[in-house]
Amino acid sequence: RRVESHKISEQTEQSLEEYLSANGLHDVKVRLNQYRPFDDWKRLTKNTSIAWPWRYTFGAVATLGETVFPGRLFGGDHYNPYTATIHLYSDVPSIALHEAAHAKDFSNRRYPGTYAASYALPLVPLWHERVATNDVLAYSDNSDDLSLRREARHILYPAYGTYAGNAAGAFAPAASFPLYLSGVVAGHAAARVETWANRR
Repeated sequence: RRVESHKISEQTEQSLEEYLSANGLHDVKVRLNQYRPFDDWKRLTKNTSIAWPWRYTFGAVATLGETVFPGRLFGGDHYNPYTATIHLYSDVPSIALHEAAHAKDFSNRRYPGTYAASYALPLVPLWHERVATNDVLAYSDNSDDLSLRREARHILYPAYGTYAGNAAGAFAPAASFPLYLSGVVAGHAAARVETWANRR
């Protein structure tokens, strides 16, 4: 019920703030259930960490999508690397951290524009999502918050399963839904196994 609920609690906001601070991500803009297209287009033009050819092609398309289909109405938690902005509509700390982990991943890349554009290629998103998921799992495991550790596994494993299922479905369109469903089920199973193996 808290996914894309358009209500962000102080707990989620604080978890996100702590993660960004711990990783030195001070230039990342966070929009909590906001629609500010003019500000986002300004951020696109000023984000010199991404080379201008990437910003004004792939970045313009990404920002146009946010403008035409406002997350304030349609939801869709995501990180836009071209504007260095986290758009959050879910009141789930592990989802917020996952989007922040994307920001961390991009900040560590030598060519972040190329890295961002590669997301459009088949199978490449699995790498991006794996990096972010593993970072949040490691971060939660090192925290004193038991509920965050459990939630991260129960949310992020099935979420990764959806990416894997979608990727497999791209190569077998006739079986795309069964493959997607298999990915979700496998993700839930992996979460249960991990939770049992790391119970504490």
